[in-house]
Amino acid sequence: MLLKRGDNNESVKQLQTKLGLEAIGNYGPKTEDAVKAFQTKNGLTPDGIVGNGTWNKIMGITEAVAPVAPAVVSTPTPVTNTTELKLDTLKGHIPDSVIAMIPEVASKFEINTPLRLAHFLAQCGHESGGFKLTKENLNYSAKGLNGIFKKYFPTLESAVPYERKPEKIANKVYGGRMGNGLEASGEGWKFHGRGFIQLTGKDNYTAFTKSIGEDCIANPDLVASKYALASAAWFFNKNGLHKMADGGANDATVTSITKRVNGGTIGLPDRIKHFNEYYKLLA
Repeated sequence: MLLKRGDNNESVKQLQTKLGLEAIGNYGPKTEDAVKAFQTKNGLTPDGIVGNGTWNKIMGITEAVAPVAPAVVSTPTPVTNTTELKLDTLKGHIPDSVIAMIPEVASKFEINTPLRLAHFLAQCGHESGGFKLTKENLNYSAKGLNGIFKKYFPTLESAVPYERKPEKIANKVYGGRMGNGLEASGEGWKFHGRGFIQLTGKDNYTAFTKSIGEDCIANPDLVASKYALASAAWFFNKNGLHKMADGGANDATVTSITKRVNGGTIGLPDRIKHFNEYYKLLA
């Protein structure tokens, strides 16, 4: 489960009903504020994002804790020094430039066991097309816009003026949410997806800037260049995925992490393939 500002579906309606809001199905500012208030009251991180923990708490669902089978490895002990991670084994499998970034990023964002690192790199590898893409591709046809972003382009005719115009598309799709100003502000494009797990939205760029200590608001392209891996690691840590990775070297854990990264399971077989490859090298 992952609900956030900008979503529009039946789960949002359920959420709004439980929070005593009008069940319109659109996750807007009022819903986000209500979620943050609930999270604060219940000792949860008040980020306005409804993951499994927040959802279950709001819905009154008590998760049964399944017994751990003897074959399951216990939570790994984080290495005390990132030099203990066998990064040389990754040579030839991921670019040397990415390997060079890992020690600092692994230490800062607690991606500090072979298991955590393998899960992290698997997601980055898939999302970036093998560590090649650091900027979101928004070069859509009118048909593509109508199919993928139907909320914003309900008809083919409405999409035609935006066809093959990435900047205009970003301002339309990302405008007025995730901390961005309205479409005319240009902030949808300024803060479109960058990095290996495509950091998106002014709110995320602002929080990442505070974490890294360099102004990515004034210079967002730093996220695509200097901080392509660090921004992805920040997202991984912020959303607790580094701890979720402790669930084990299994398809179920890759699936859970994929749902948090992707919002679904698009590309799951490739992510699983990458995880198995990297974990075999690092373990």
